[in-house]
Amino acid sequence: MAKHLDLDEQEQLDQLKHFWKQYGDLITWVLIAVFGAFAAWNGYQYWQRNQSAQASVMYDEVERAVQSGDVARIDRALADMKDRFGSTTYAQQAALLAARVYHDKGNADASRAALNWVADKSPDEGYKAIARLRLAALLFDKKSYDEALQQVTGTFPNSFAPLAADRRGDILLAQGKKPEAIAEYEKAFKGLDDRTDYRRLVEVKLNALGVDPVAVQTPKADSAPATEVKK
Repeated sequence: MAKHLDLDEQEQLDQLKHFWKQYGDLITWVLIAVFGAFAAWNGYQYWQRNQSAQASVMYDEVERAVQSGDVARIDRALADMKDRFGSTTYAQQAALLAARVYHDKGNADASRAALNWVADKSPDEGYKAIARLRLAALLFDKKSYDEALQQVTGTFPNSFAPLAADRRGDILLAQGKKPEAIAEYEKAFKGLDDRTDYRRLVEVKLNALGVDPVAVQTPKADSAPATEVKK
């Protein structure tokens, strides 16, 4: 019996050796690939955390420069951040913040450049939308209506789509295209939450153009048909 078991064990061992000889290299490389990918993933996560921490520190520097009102310092801090941490959300936030300060300081070109960078480079659709809406406002102020319209034409995230429609309405109205402007304002009105003040602003614009969007949206109650009571 013991000899029989020894033979079975020997046979299993031979099968295992044959299997390993045939597939051992493949298994080894698969394990190397799996553990390598795991190590690379951990390394990437560490790098991401490190990048985020450094970008946060750099963003604080941009904020301090903004608070000081020193435009040259803002330029340096923003350029450094874009160069070193351009793919982070902190860089997008810093550029939007700097664009507002440039605009307040009367430097429209620098403001547009910062916004254009966010609109072109940001991986976040929300930041892209904010940058495009602000660019449209700057171009609208310059009366560059066609360029402004390009910024708010196309796809926007759902939460920004009504704002883009409202901005298109402003631009089209300035171009003397009243019917088209009304259509865009109506899109904005329908897309905005009825509890927001912004929706009321769009309603005022439509009222000024002779349109009552509330009346249009509220269906008229059908009058109840008269019924005869037979006795």
